[in-house]
Amino acid sequence: MVGDAAPQATNQHPRVEAAMDLPVVVDSDDDDTVSHELWQMRSILEEAVLETRSMPLNNRPRLPRIPLSKRNWAVVRALIPMLVTHLEASRDLCETDSILFGAALAVCRIIGAKLPMAGRATKQSSAIPAWRKKKLRTVSQRQGPLSAD
Repeated sequence: MVGDAAPQATNQHPRVEAAMDLPVVVDSDDDDTVSHELWQMRSILEEAVLETRSMPLNNRPRLPRIPLSKRNWAVVRALIPMLVTHLEASRDLCETDSILFGAALAVCRIIGAKLPMAGRATKQSSAIPAWRKKKLRTVSQRQGPLSAD
């Protein structure tokens, strides 16, 4: 029967294994420099994951769009094997979400993308859309000042 089949034990998802086999492009030929860069990336990832695990969802900064480039792809490919250990230890979906957000935050920090200020993440935007504000401003300018006759 279909329900009686024993689940197959696999170490990792095939896409994770494929991503781990991708070469990492580094600008340096020096092995010590490469290992130091990877160590720095790992420490940034560890710090970002720890930071986001204790961060409420509504306090997370808004992440910028990252341009596609060889360097940015190399950073992401280098972080994937480091990320696998965190994901394997994840206990639930909420923790997995925090880990993935921490990884995205680490990528932004490594490539030097500008992140919004911490306090701005919780600031509520105006309830009136920008297009409506502009329209109201235009109408009020056309009406001119009201005179008291």
